[in-house]
Amino acid sequence: MRTIQANVPWKPILLPPDYELESRKILKRLPAAHRALAELKGIGSTIPNQSILLNTLGLQEAKDSSAVENIITTQDELFTAELNLAGWQSAAAKEVQHYAEALKTGFKLVAQSEMITSNHILKIQSVLENNEAGYRRLPGTLLKNTQTGEVVFTPPQDYDEIVAAMSNLVAFINNELPCDADPLVKMAVIHFQFESIHPFYDGNGRTGRIINILYLILHSLLQSPVLYLSRHIIDNKSQYYQLLQNVRQKQEWEPWILFMLDGIEQTSLDTISLIVEIKRLMMDYKHRIRSNYKFYSQELINNLFRHPYTKIEFIQKDMEVSRITAAAYLNRLAEDGLLTKKKFGVGNYYINEPLVKLFTR
Repeated sequence: MRTIQANVPWKPILLPPDYELESRKILKRLPAAHRALAELKGIGSTIPNQSILLNTLGLQEAKDSSAVENIITTQDELFTAELNLAGWQSAAAKEVQHYAEALKTGFKLVAQSEMITSNHILKIQSVLENNEAGYRRLPGTLLKNTQTGEVVFTPPQDYDEIVAAMSNLVAFINNELPCDADPLVKMAVIHFQFESIHPFYDGNGRTGRIINILYLILHSLLQSPVLYLSRHIIDNKSQYYQLLQNVRQKQEWEPWILFMLDGIEQTSLDTISLIVEIKRLMMDYKHRIRSNYKFYSQELINNLFRHPYTKIEFIQKDMEVSRITAAAYLNRLAEDGLLTKKKFGVGNYYINEPLVKLFTR
């Protein structure tokens, strides 16, 4: 059994691993994870405009994934930041916005190419971090315990070694290397490998979690990026880091893979419940607005659910109406209690309160 010291750089294993990945316990857990994921894919496809889920659930993942790295925002900061109101945006909210944009960028790249390439990963991280630093070239990156300052893991330090390990990982992702493991098992291996290579100066955890989502889409296990494991990681943060370290030090793959399968199943079920509630609320708004307002349109409904916090400019663009008309629509809905009107500077924005409550329950 190979063991490593925390202050000695970890040597990347070549993929696929030379270990039995699909133990009896893992094979027994796989069907439940696949069922939940398939149900999520099905229920997600029933939302008439997929950008609704990409925008709203994507922002929630951006918030939670950033929180894993101790970048904390509130729901109000999150949705207000999306409005791009001049003079307001916290540093944390900007980071979350970069994550949401990186997720959308990755989704577009994979949809276009049906691959996840090294250039895709570099692009995702550059959008996330808003720089072009690329893979680490300088030694000195250490992972430390935030409370004690103790070094808990030293990733590879040599640039050529990082590049070679990433090339091997990308080949594994795109099935260029033979491996008959289930895609969900492979996703767990990919996540371990990426987090352990730790190829960037910053943004590794968030980039790795985006790769998880894109890999599921690549294998048609999801239609759009709606499964987000960051909440599972936040709720089990110590266990997550310990299981990663146990694979590095003791090659204990089974507990790590089971942890990821549990996360896929539970997160899928939670997201299914959330999407069902979103659909129910959309239908309620659709009936109320169609019955009571001459300006009803599907574009209006889509806007109110794609942007939990909306503004006149969003309605102008989506409904192709004048600013005066867009303001009249929003003010009427606010007067009748379907939206909550808030003032910012000389302008206003409008909140779909019932929708926001679904994300804060």
